[in-house]
Amino acid sequence: MKAKAFTPSVSFLCFWVLLGLGTSGLLQNDDIGIESARYISWEDLSVAEDVRRERSLKHGNGDSREYLAPSNAEDGSRVIVVEKNGRGDSVTVQGAVDMVPDSNSQRVKIYILPGIYREKVNVPITKPYISFIGSQKYVGKTVISWSDKASDRYSNGSEIGTYRTATVTVDSDFFCATAITIQNTVVAVPGDQGNQAAALRIKGDKAMLYSVRILGSQDTLDDESGSHYFLKCYIEGNVDFIFGNAKSLYRDCYIRSNAKRFGSIAAHHRDRENEDTGFSFVNCTISGTGNVTLGRAWGNYARIVYSNSYIADVITPAGWDDWSDPARDSEVLFGEYNCTGKGADRTGRVPWSKSLTQDEAKPFLGMEFISGDQWLRL
Repeated sequence: MKAKAFTPSVSFLCFWVLLGLGTSGLLQNDDIGIESARYISWEDLSVAEDVRRERSLKHGNGDSREYLAPSNAEDGSRVIVVEKNGRGDSVTVQGAVDMVPDSNSQRVKIYILPGIYREKVNVPITKPYISFIGSQKYVGKTVISWSDKASDRYSNGSEIGTYRTATVTVDSDFFCATAITIQNTVVAVPGDQGNQAAALRIKGDKAMLYSVRILGSQDTLDDESGSHYFLKCYIEGNVDFIFGNAKSLYRDCYIRSNAKRFGSIAAHHRDRENEDTGFSFVNCTISGTGNVTLGRAWGNYARIVYSNSYIADVITPAGWDDWSDPARDSEVLFGEYNCTGKGADRTGRVPWSKSLTQDEAKPFLGMEFISGDQWLRL
C-alpha cells in the first residue's frame, strides 16, 4: 500500500428444487429494471425464492443427491447460487461472477451458501450491478478467504504489492454485499515489511455493504476510490486497516483494532485540495486492543471525521498522525464531533486536529456526504 508501513432486517429463504445434472442457463441482458438498476435498494440485498423439496437424483453408485436451483427474484433480477459441494450453479464465488455477462445492465444476485470459500475473487469493471448475498443467520460461516501478502512474488520474481493481495477485488459500479465474511488470514505485526494483506479492495463507484465482516491485520480494507456506504459492518485490523482515497460513509459500524502494541485505524490518501473524497465514521463503535491512532495523513489533504461515535480506551492521547510530514498539519482535516468514551478525550490531541462544531460536522453526518440521493433508495 504505502512506502511507509507503520435497520431494516434482511430475510433469506432457502429453496431446494431439482436442478438435474446441469446448471441454470446463461444469463441474458434485457431491459427490465434498467432504470431501477441505477439505484441500490433493499431489494438488491435480499433473495426470495419458492421453497420446495422435490426429489433426489440417483447416481450410478446408488447415492442420492439434492441440487439447488436458483429462480429469478420477484423484482426481476437474476439469482445464481454458490454451494461448495456442488448443489448450486457454481462451487466457487468466482465461477458465479464469471457467469454474469459483460456489460450487464440489470441486477444479478449471487447467493452464497454457508461454507469457507478459499479463493481470490475479482468482480471486473465490465460487470456492474452484482450483489453478494449470504444469510444473516450465518454471517460468520459464509466466508471468502485467502492469504496473499505484499511480499509474495510472481513467477518472474517481482513482488505482487499490496493492491493485488485482496481476497475480493471489486472494480465494477453498483456492487453491494450483505451477510458474508471477507478475510485475509495473513497476520501482520506493525513494523514488519511486506506483510500488507488486504481482504477487500473496492474501486468501483456507488457500492453498499450491509452487515459484512471484513477481517485482516495490516491494510484490511482498501477503500480505494468511488462513493461507498458501509452500514453495520464489522472491520478489523491493526495498521491502516481502512485506507484509500474513496468518499465513504461508515455508519453504525464496529471498528476493532487487533493491534498488540501500536497501529492506526484509517489512512486517507486525498492528495489535492480539490479532490472530493474522505472517510466519515458516524455512530460507530471503536474498540479492541493496542494503542492506535484514529487516522494518519497518507495524503497531503487527508480527510477523516468521527461523529457521534463511541471510542474505547485504545486511542493514543495524540489521536492522529501526520505521516512524519509537518507540512500536512495545516492541510489535512482530522475532526471529531460529539464522540464519547475514554478514547474520545481530546486532552493531549495534536493541535492541528479539530473538535468540530455541529455546523462543521453536518456535511459529514448524513447520506448527502456520499450524494446518496443519486444512487441509494433505502
